[in-house]
Amino acid sequence: MDVVPEAAAALAALEGGTKAEIEPVLQKYNRQNSRTFTFDQNEEEVRKKICDELLKVLQKDLGPSCQTTCLETIRILSRDKKVLAPLTTRPAMLALMRLAGLEYTQSSVQEMSNFSVKVEALKCLCNIVFNSEKAQRLSVDFKLAVGVCERLKMHRDKNLSHEIKFFDLRLLFLLSALQTDIRAQLKEEQGLLLLTDILENTLDIKWSDKYVVATDCRHPPLSKEQADFAMEALKALFNVTYDCSQKKIDDDDIHQYRHLAAILCHCLLLKTQTEDKTEEFHSHTINLLSNIPVSAMDLLFSPNIKCGTVDYNGKKMDAVEILLCFMEKRIDRGSNLKEGLTPVLSVLTEGSRKHRDMRKYIRSRVLPPLKDVKNRPEIGTTLRNKLVRLMTHIDTGVKHTAAEFLFVLCKESVDCLLKYTGYGNAAGLLAAHGLLAGGRGDGQYSEDEDTDTEEYKSVKSFINPITGHVEDPMPNPMDGMTEEQKEYEAMKLVNMFDKLSREQIIKPMRVKPDGTMGPLEEVANEYTSDHNSTSDSDENI
Repeated sequence: MDVVPEAAAALAALEGGTKAEIEPVLQKYNRQNSRTFTFDQNEEEVRKKICDELLKVLQKDLGPSCQTTCLETIRILSRDKKVLAPLTTRPAMLALMRLAGLEYTQSSVQEMSNFSVKVEALKCLCNIVFNSEKAQRLSVDFKLAVGVCERLKMHRDKNLSHEIKFFDLRLLFLLSALQTDIRAQLKEEQGLLLLTDILENTLDIKWSDKYVVATDCRHPPLSKEQADFAMEALKALFNVTYDCSQKKIDDDDIHQYRHLAAILCHCLLLKTQTEDKTEEFHSHTINLLSNIPVSAMDLLFSPNIKCGTVDYNGKKMDAVEILLCFMEKRIDRGSNLKEGLTPVLSVLTEGSRKHRDMRKYIRSRVLPPLKDVKNRPEIGTTLRNKLVRLMTHIDTGVKHTAAEFLFVLCKESVDCLLKYTGYGNAAGLLAAHGLLAGGRGDGQYSEDEDTDTEEYKSVKSFINPITGHVEDPMPNPMDGMTEEQKEYEAMKLVNMFDKLSREQIIKPMRVKPDGTMGPLEEVANEYTSDHNSTSDSDENI
């Protein structure tokens, strides 16, 4: 087996070298592989041996400098899932936890390492937990998440290094994302309250009233350090609150979620040093907002929001406007719509379903009164056009979420939806709701009437309900045909459909009385059954 020189040199130094020999060899190896994420399979066994020897060296306590160098090597090697066996034993995990200052005891977290050792050990744990299910299970047994929470609590109001806090939160995010048992541990440790406090302190939030952030209108953009740290807190909070909608929420929880919703509203109004970083920051904010009970979303358009400039019916709609702009930007990007677009669509949909003022403002922006109906609903550059195009998107999740959003803005009225989208674009949603025959959804909405513009009223009778627009007059293809020719063409079409049906290329369907779709052959079967019953009864004496 061929082994690259630096790997062989590192292994030789670890197996028999002194501290003075080990450190420079490992430093060279680390420099050469600092950006290596794909490793040579031929070296697999050698890298496992290196991991094993590194753990032995770390037990010798050769000083912070050597420990940090060894941990840097472990961090590099732990990017490869195939060599993690030596690092995911119980002694190895406990050793790394001790070096990271996270060895949890019943009374406290043991802090024994110096700063650089802690940071490198935390990075190692992040990689190992991310890449190994065994390490994740051991983390539950060793209460690693509890140890992280204890340290964050201890230093909540004290000066703890940004790097250590950052990787503490990164580790907490990974653990809570990959292990549901750890989410339960975090609930016991009041993880929601702790992480909310961390986010609040990071953003230096002050309160002017209950659930009202005292915003400085001249507040500078968040620093890169603030934004990065806040995003780690938002990601961890997302995991902690992931299943909150499925659980019974008591009064204390309601207060915590409303408090968090006010902070998230403030987050939407903040900017960072760059446009891309601001979008990323808002993306994590929206993801978390999708977990918050919808009853708390009224804080997004509270009349007490400071520095708000978008007024609507006495409410400040600045945060809602930012959500709409974020949604449009993601639609225009056109890629990765399921992960990038559906969270903000879900937030806007559920908020509109619950809160009348939010729905009315969003509708005024997305579905303003119709004037020009010369073009198809999906053609154009308005928000309505872009969302209608998504109603026939290839991704079912994106298609359903966009259609549901427009349906809620129409107060779940089929007639209203068809007016803005056309039957062809809305058919999938209507079939899913069992509303192909018309009517309304199950939502409860106010009775305010939908007003039509004079321009719309003047052409309403000429609109093609399938396409949703006024079509130019088309010549009748049967003009000039004799009755025999018309009958011939009709039978030709019937035979074509019959052939497609028999070969199961298409399946003729009908709208059933309950508004759902059903095979057309059911009608024939029902007719045959009824006819037979009638014949039988006629024969009885």
